[in-house]
Parts: sequence; C-alpha cells; structure tokens
Amino acid sequence: QVQLVESGGGLVQPGGSLRLSCAALGRTFSSYVMGWFRQAPGKEREFVALVSRSGGGTAYADSMKGRFTISRDNAKNTVYLQMNSLKPEDTAVYYCAAASGGSFRSATSAYDFWGQGTQVTVSS
Repeated sequence: QVQLVESGGGLVQPGGSLRLSCAALGRTFSSYVMGWFRQAPGKEREFVALVSRSGGGTAYADSMKGRFTISRDNAKNTVYLQMNSLKPEDTAVYYCAAASGGSFRSATSAYDFWGQGTQVTVSS
C-alpha cells in the first residue's frame, strides 16, 4: 500500500509553466508504475502520462506530447509532471496514481492507489 500526496497546482496564465509533484509515503515506491491523470468538471478522468518503475520508460496522451514531461526520483519517493505551454483546456484537477501490478497502461482501472488531487487553473 502507498499513500500519495500531490502538490504544486495553482493559477497560471496561458503559455505558462507549472511543475506538479507527487510524494509517496512508504518504502516500496520503486515497485509502482506511476501515472498522472486529470479531470475537468463534467468530464471523465483522463490519462495524462505515466512512467515506468525505473523511470526509463514514459508514455503520454497525444495532446500532452511535446508539452508535458513526467519523471520520477525513486530516491526521493517522488514523481513529477512538468507542464509547459499550458492552455485553458488544461484546467483540471490533476491526480497521481500508482499501479501495484506493474501496469504500463493508460486506463484508470489499472491503477490501485490515488492521491487527493491538485487544482490547476490556466486563465488570463
């Protein structure tokens, strides 16, 4: 079991950047594939990005490619999401999630543990 706590959300202007962090409470962080998801009001939770256990493999939703970067530091039990060139449509609550089964998938059902979410608002 792992407990996840996101931070770094806030208000940013279009074209700006923001870096989200997700701290994992526990000693088995490196055993999880980590993902970022987001959910806007009235919409389903959608996949943003994921990173493999070692950090060597990543995957992104098409709309995030070239703008977002996921990374992890297993020594710090932390996963990051660097968001650049932000657009108003990026406004959502962003969640980090952990897949204990070693999933390398974009489906929410593949993830076992979720953080509480952090609000990202992109507006001028």
